[in-house]
Amino acid sequence: MNDVVNKPKHYTQARIECIEAIEEMCGDGFKDYCRGTVLKYLWRYDKKNGIEDLQKAKWFLNALIDFETKND
Repeated sequence: MNDVVNKPKHYTQARIECIEAIEEMCGDGFKDYCRGTVLKYLWRYDKKNGIEDLQKAKWFLNALIDFETKND
């Protein structure tokens, strides 16, 4: 079963997940990437994927919290 929120198949085709590569490439800018992505999913949720987009926004908010916690 494809978990489109927590582990989408289309982002896990390599040895590492796409989000891990983005975090490495962005460094401290990763927090801005997460904030923008949260905003994107909140902006469109009632016009596109509903609850799924809210869950994705939550996932990216949690990623931002984790990033800030480990870089404190």
